[in-house]
Amino acid sequence: MSANPMPRDEWPLWEIFIRSRRGLDHKHVGSLHAADAQMALENARDVYTRRLEGVSIWVVPASAITASNPDDKDAFYDPAEDKVYRHPTFYHVPDEVENL
Repeated sequence: MSANPMPRDEWPLWEIFIRSRRGLDHKHVGSLHAADAQMALENARDVYTRRLEGVSIWVVPASAITASNPDDKDAFYDPAEDKVYRHPTFYHVPDEVENL
């Protein structure tokens, strides 16, 4: 009996995020289908870090992600325009600071 009774063509889609070095953020690198989180993690390791590109992998079920619609960006982000204090223009960042 198979460890994954779900037919392969019904496996859920997982979004894969890799952190390339400590202190950096995870970046979306792609998607894959897998029967469960452990399989998604192992497959992501095999597919997306073949050359030791990462120190950490996140796998997230695509069904758990809610995204804004790019066509609605003007209306969606409009309230941020009048909040200039949220923009980092008021701060001086020293040249020696990396990965900010």
